[in-house]
Amino acid sequence: MEKVPLRIKLQKGIYVVIDPFVKLLIRLGLTPNAVTMIGFLLNIGVTFIFIEGGEKGHRGDLSYVGWAGALILFAGLFDMLDGQVARLGNMSSSFGALFDSVLDRYSELVMFFGICYYLVAQHYFLSSIFAFVAMIGSMMVSYTRARAEGLGIQCKDGLMQRPERIITIGITAIACGVTAHYIGGDHKWYIPGIKFHVLETMSIFTIPIAILAVLTNITAMKRLADAGKALQARDAAKNGSVQKTALVAALLFTSATLFAGPVKKADAVSHAAIPAAVAFIDPQDTFPVPSGIPNQLFYLQRTSNTNTIVVELNLNSKGQLDESDPVHVFWIRYPEGGMKKELSYIQRVFAYGIKTRKQDDGSYEMHFVSYKKQKLYLRKSPRDNKYRVYTTINQKTAVLNRIFIRIDPGGSFWSPNVIYMELKGHEEGTGKELMERMKP
Repeated sequence: MEKVPLRIKLQKGIYVVIDPFVKLLIRLGLTPNAVTMIGFLLNIGVTFIFIEGGEKGHRGDLSYVGWAGALILFAGLFDMLDGQVARLGNMSSSFGALFDSVLDRYSELVMFFGICYYLVAQHYFLSSIFAFVAMIGSMMVSYTRARAEGLGIQCKDGLMQRPERIITIGITAIACGVTAHYIGGDHKWYIPGIKFHVLETMSIFTIPIAILAVLTNITAMKRLADAGKALQARDAAKNGSVQKTALVAALLFTSATLFAGPVKKADAVSHAAIPAAVAFIDPQDTFPVPSGIPNQLFYLQRTSNTNTIVVELNLNSKGQLDESDPVHVFWIRYPEGGMKKELSYIQRVFAYGIKTRKQDDGSYEMHFVSYKKQKLYLRKSPRDNKYRVYTTINQKTAVLNRIFIRIDPGGSFWSPNVIYMELKGHEEGTGKELMERMKP
């Protein structure tokens, strides 16, 4: 059994707790954008607490830090609530995804502004520099991912993503305030033989910020390096494809010139207009077709990039179908040289994983976890006794060969802007190709 990442376990546990509250917000008529705005306003409140502490508090009074930490966690809760309100309330939108991303950046910036102001006002100058560097790293972690995904490269790995940053700052701020209440805000720890103190109560808050400054920038640099490798591989593959296309075009043009005879002036105008037709080629017709996979059933592609989802039979060591898990889903990452890669846990649970249920006749009913409406059926063909996946295309039963999803910019992982889904297959008896486009 695959080990579930701790981050995903915690996320699922939090969803179980907050979902009743989310449903209450939906009944009260709150939209996802309204929830996002509430979270932003709470973060402005965090900044006011830090500014108030910097102006009116003294160096040993860390109660402001504790209260600010509590509000940071409460405001961070709304980062999860807005997404859940959108999903459970069926209110997802492209603008909502953009609005959430922009206000998340503003929320984090105003929070770090408050922290820096407090640290400077209370003469923690070195710690204020670390806080500023942590703010830079936090922005670059988010920006690197957004820019890479805008270029069609997935970029989600690394430590100190936004939830981890908020939890780290919030919990350490609360711990700092609580500790100061019991042992004093100016308590210092010494090491024998060293004249100056090594740690003080405020270190409970400032040391994690220093660690945050380092890890966020490491995460941003790692994402940049990983995205750079993927982009270079894609560009190399694209350049090779362009060279092949140019060679084919040259051969066709040469052949046409040799066999068509002299070209008249009017003909030249007609031929010059031909390249414009290339703009009308459907994107799916330009994507690579997986080959050399003996047990392949069908594959799925999207306009985001040429990375391809392949669904194949899952056979055990004896070459027999694994009845408990009959299909295996994996990536072929063409921009990275055609390497095979397993789905991540999130991709398998929320997007491209396939649920199967065995039927009384020995076949399997299947559907993607992200789209239950399109039923798929895995069963043996009466023609050759081989397993194939069947579905309905244009109201006819067909062997499924390919699914293509047209996604335009403006959506998110949880709510992509899907223009259409195309199913392509063939009638088993006649071999006639069938194709249907639909809005999922």
